[in-house]
Amino acid sequence: MKKKPTPADNYRATMKAIGYVPRKNATQDDYDRIGFMSGLEVHQQLNTDEKLFCRCPAGIYQDDDTYDAEVIRHMRPTLSELGEYDGTALMEFKTRKNVVYRLKNETTCTYEVDDTPPFPVNREAVDIAIEISLLKKLNIVGEIHITRKQYLDGSIPTGFQRTAIIGVEGVIELKNKTIRLIQLSLEEDSCREISDVGHWRVYKTDRLGMPLIETVTYPDMVNPDEVAEACQVIRFLNRSTGKVRTGMGAARQDVNVSCRGGTRVEIKGVSRIKWIPELTHNEAFRQWALLHIREELQKRVKKPESWNMHYQELNPRDFSFRSKALKGLRNAGMKLYGVSLPRFQGILSHFTQPGKVFADEISDRLKVIACIEKPNMCTSDSLKPMEGEETFLKLRKMLNSKTDDAVLLFWGPSEDINTALETIDERCRWAFDGVPNETRKSFADGTTIFERVLPGADRMYPDTDSKPIPLRDEDIDRLGKNLPITTMDAYHTMKKWGIPEDTYTYIFKNNLFPLISELVEKHKEDPVFIGTIFGHRMKFVEGHYDKASGFEFRRVADILLALKNRGLDRELIKPMLPVVYEHPKMDLDSILTVIGYTPMREQDVLTNLDFLKQKFSSIRHSVGKDAELKWLMGQLRAQAIGNIPLNKLKQKLEKQTSN
Repeated sequence: MKKKPTPADNYRATMKAIGYVPRKNATQDDYDRIGFMSGLEVHQQLNTDEKLFCRCPAGIYQDDDTYDAEVIRHMRPTLSELGEYDGTALMEFKTRKNVVYRLKNETTCTYEVDDTPPFPVNREAVDIAIEISLLKKLNIVGEIHITRKQYLDGSIPTGFQRTAIIGVEGVIELKNKTIRLIQLSLEEDSCREISDVGHWRVYKTDRLGMPLIETVTYPDMVNPDEVAEACQVIRFLNRSTGKVRTGMGAARQDVNVSCRGGTRVEIKGVSRIKWIPELTHNEAFRQWALLHIREELQKRVKKPESWNMHYQELNPRDFSFRSKALKGLRNAGMKLYGVSLPRFQGILSHFTQPGKVFADEISDRLKVIACIEKPNMCTSDSLKPMEGEETFLKLRKMLNSKTDDAVLLFWGPSEDINTALETIDERCRWAFDGVPNETRKSFADGTTIFERVLPGADRMYPDTDSKPIPLRDEDIDRLGKNLPITTMDAYHTMKKWGIPEDTYTYIFKNNLFPLISELVEKHKEDPVFIGTIFGHRMKFVEGHYDKASGFEFRRVADILLALKNRGLDRELIKPMLPVVYEHPKMDLDSILTVIGYTPMREQDVLTNLDFLKQKFSSIRHSVGKDAELKWLMGQLRAQAIGNIPLNKLKQKLEKQTSN
């Protein structure tokens, strides 16, 4: 008798059927096969003193849990200029969220709850946005028009974000291709989410209203590595001006992904660029899997429009549940429902992402739309069943389900049941169409979950509180005169200088190329030495020591030049870096004392050489012609640094050890 396939068997079989390839094994042929396509929306806070449309200070973050007041709001959708509702707004309204804002007096004002009209736009922020737009070869608009973008998730207390397009149709250069840019916009930042449980969502308002630019690319990237590279280049171009904020949360990106036959799905708020390759890879194949599900369902159901699920309220006492969640339903005041999905047998355990199946698509939406916390359902196709087969056999009988139907149990508060039923029905119906437009939340493991319906154009409308702002040609010309070197030009310059390529990311991340260029071109320092000091040594120091609040990379350059002026060997900078990093105001002589530097003549460094050679002869364990040389270099290194160049010391020791 043939063994019945398990959900895990079906998961593996469907993974194979769609041709899923792990990210580490994927080639361009794999991405071409599924029609991988991706674009970016890169957000970057600007380093201004004040917020964008009020005079509250910008950049003051609330690091603890203290606050001066709370405001609770309930968001409602409004009609667009065309008399239509945005789908995202309707979905958020359905969740019936209580949105709580925690306020600090020093960073919040009445403008941010729409009780005061906006102040004139922050012109410092406008100038920075124009400068960065020019750096990205965007065409600057002749007049800035402020618009409102509706946000019903509660991230902005007013329910809308003020935004304005600054530049359109530009380009950035990657190593091997050019990426087109759609636009750069200037907008106000949103709140920071603290928690989202059930019908309660809590935000901090400290970053609300801070000036933010958004750079939007065309979907020109055809593999995950290109997406990450493009994001890095945009980040580096922003930082090269020295006029943007850095640190956790100062830059975020939304990644748009699709496959052939799929649709644009936005992965929202990716905080780390290194996550992008795995996220985009898995999202493209998730869509490919959903298209495979569509094909299978269309084979099974000839008239999808006539498909209907069946459901029934159940009494938990009729079952002998084994899972804790289901045993405690009655005490928790939860309702239990059984649902039969005609012709869906095997679909719920169909692969979608590594470790995830189509059933997760339903469960995620129950969490977000119906606000029923997980675990909120279990199915006959679960990879890790909460209940035994006998539970689902009984459920099938109660629902009159056929063998090719899938069945599931879900539970929640009575007031959320209707929304949950609508959500399950809607997601299953969309399975007949393929890939729904949606925004998804990212995780470090490269997987995503549903966050909300993808917004449409209906959420944008003019801001009648703000008049148009003309941009004069002379002002644009002035801002374009002192633009920094582009990332790719700096990349090629460092390649020509011979600086190791594994230093570039750290150098660009910290906008160090101008400082390195100054040391090389003005002070005639060796570019390889300077590049590795910053890109290797400083990176190591940053990961192992505590940074002082007053540390600036310029201090490292000053120390290097001071050593040169005193005639001291530049190698001294290496042991000095940790001290400079933790005590940037310490003077040169004090730093030399801390690292134990003692001025010595060259012959004094070598005075004990004969003794050391005899000692090596008595203790050596390794053989080989370089063993003695390496040991002697190790013994004399500390005394030599600053007194005799290490390459010169090596030459002298080579003569001594070859005799």
